[in-house]
Amino acid sequence: MNKQFKIGAIATAVTSVFSTPVLAEDSAADKLIERVQIIGQKQKLKTESGSATFIGEEELAQFKFDDINRVLYSIPGVNIREEDGFGLRPNIGFRGVTPERSKKITIMEDGVLIGPAPYSAPAAYYFPMMTKINSLEVFKGPSAIKYGPFTVAGALNLTTRPVPSALEGAIDLSVGSNGYQKIHGYAGDTHGKFGYLVEAAKVKSDGFKELDGGGDTGFDKNDIMAKFQYDFSTDSYNQIVELKIDYADEVSNETYLGLTDADFKQNPNRRYTASQKDKMDWDHQQVMLTHFIGNDDFDVTTKVYRHDFKRSWFKINGLKRQGGGTLPALQNILAEPERYEDLLRLLKGEIDSSRNNELIILGDNNRKFYSQGIQSELYWYTKLAGLKHSFNIGARFHQDQIQRRHTEDSFLMTSSQLVSDGIAQVATSTNLEETDAISIFIKDTISYKALDVTVGVRGEFIDAYFQNQAPSKDGDWQKKSTQIWLPSLSAFYKLSDNSGVFFGIHEGFVPSSPKQPSSIKPENSINYELGGRYNNGNTNLEATVFFNDIENLIETCGFSNCGQDDEKEFNSGKASVAGLELTAGHTFTLNSSFDLPVSLAYTYTKAKFDTAFESAFPQWGNVKKGDKLPYTPENQLTLKVGIQANDWGINAIGRYIDSMQEASGEGVLLSGVETDALSIVDLSANYSFDKYGVIYLKVDNVFDKQEIVSRRPYGARPSKARQAFVGYQYQF
Repeated sequence: MNKQFKIGAIATAVTSVFSTPVLAEDSAADKLIERVQIIGQKQKLKTESGSATFIGEEELAQFKFDDINRVLYSIPGVNIREEDGFGLRPNIGFRGVTPERSKKITIMEDGVLIGPAPYSAPAAYYFPMMTKINSLEVFKGPSAIKYGPFTVAGALNLTTRPVPSALEGAIDLSVGSNGYQKIHGYAGDTHGKFGYLVEAAKVKSDGFKELDGGGDTGFDKNDIMAKFQYDFSTDSYNQIVELKIDYADEVSNETYLGLTDADFKQNPNRRYTASQKDKMDWDHQQVMLTHFIGNDDFDVTTKVYRHDFKRSWFKINGLKRQGGGTLPALQNILAEPERYEDLLRLLKGEIDSSRNNELIILGDNNRKFYSQGIQSELYWYTKLAGLKHSFNIGARFHQDQIQRRHTEDSFLMTSSQLVSDGIAQVATSTNLEETDAISIFIKDTISYKALDVTVGVRGEFIDAYFQNQAPSKDGDWQKKSTQIWLPSLSAFYKLSDNSGVFFGIHEGFVPSSPKQPSSIKPENSINYELGGRYNNGNTNLEATVFFNDIENLIETCGFSNCGQDDEKEFNSGKASVAGLELTAGHTFTLNSSFDLPVSLAYTYTKAKFDTAFESAFPQWGNVKKGDKLPYTPENQLTLKVGIQANDWGINAIGRYIDSMQEASGEGVLLSGVETDALSIVDLSANYSFDKYGVIYLKVDNVFDKQEIVSRRPYGARPSKARQAFVGYQYQF
């Protein structure tokens, strides 16, 4: 089913007359930035009738985080399951949904789906390098309805640097502990109607974990991006075209193999010998062509995009006996070390395989993806029946595909080294999934005096296909079609120039894979929120209560959470998530030379099952009514404090994350087991030499506190150890 790219499959029709002007004084480039950035930051008081958070370039620069997890902890309503300590493959959820591989949130770069195959295989094994990200936005509740396919939780939009209007550039060099190195630079300019930007970044580290017998546990990531822009504006229309090209790659010596709890207590950074060959190797290419046109009456932004991603993760999968015979799963060995003492010693390299002919199985999860599409979005303002209407209409045709070529090789542990046993490689998963999807959304914001009411609907029309391509199979295609309309209703009432209240309700949706039987249903929920916000330019406050009423959850058992290759999906009984999100910030002026900015983000989440059921899913088991959902902390708190002077600044950020359930019910391996509560403090400081640049120092995890953040899939995994950096940045 090699389909050609259907560039004509989408169109936006406009039949009405516009009357309310958009910002006519802005250039075409300014308006393009607004449409890419979605929220922007021009308004002191945001009047979106839904939860939306913007983190701009200045705030991102305070701590220069390379890890998306450390950035998102400052946003309420975000739940994260950490994995490698660097955020290489993040696990992000919003409002209590599973954080597993960020597969239930919609992830975008510059307003376009950025996952390897967002419909066919939504697990985010690729994530954009944070070093190149200029700003980010998080949408939850009704504000996320336009960004599907997943509307149950929310959307994350990462924006890259825009083409500058004049000559501009920077170089950023940094070194630190554990062999950390960063080189980041960009340069761009606009000459007449033509503008360009070139940006490149390299980040590497030797890693903070200590491999038994020695070895690299770090990573090396590279990204280079170019943008070319031409302004076709006339007296009648603002019009601009931009071409974006990006290449990125990563080699990381990462593993799924963790530790026993006892070994974690002795040294949380230890890595067993059996993981010495584990390595992820990927590369990613993207190209996007954007066209913007508008005048005082309307504007339309159209994007055509193509992403290609291929990866190979060679890693330990399990054990088996030479000549056949089963051995316990790695999860069991790490969870019950006294019972499987000899097998644990084998993983540590303390004994050789030859004693009992045990083989260590390493699998290569070799996957190839593409994602491509065309989307168009219209903004239109008019008056009807004496009321102001702000229409936002969009459509997208999208195709994506994942091709799996998984294999396994067997090794002997010999003198603390993995040595091939000479047996031929075995193919384990050979299949293909692909999806054609048409999405449509319509939003109308009706304004009457201080009240804005937004009515919206999203349509998803999905044709998904699966083919088992193993030689022993007949290769027949399995097809699953889904058509659904997802409504939303929200309102914002402006109490004053500085304050307002909002309410929203929308339907959440997560499709199921065509690989799964028809008994596996899509996830559906009705989600509510009620809140208020205040902002006078110096003080801001926002509080939101939310409730998600979930008909059934859908979860996937894969390597990252179950240590299994079958990627089988499961449905639960009914569930609900209720909570409170709170943000507050104020800048205290100490005197004419010093400011003291303080901000706080707090989340309370109560996520539970509302019905009893039995499941073979290893994170559920035998669930009773009222059991907590896994990996959802009840309390999270982030506090930021800074001192800002004319030419220097110091900023500290402290985070607290409650313990989390590793499994919900009884009768599964990690029943009744929790992760550790985590308290972390990060620190940054900078000094400006004016035109000669800035020197900065930062320390992640100042007090070097490490806790168990997960025991999935194979044993205890640590939070990141203390890491110090020093850097120099020069801008022109």
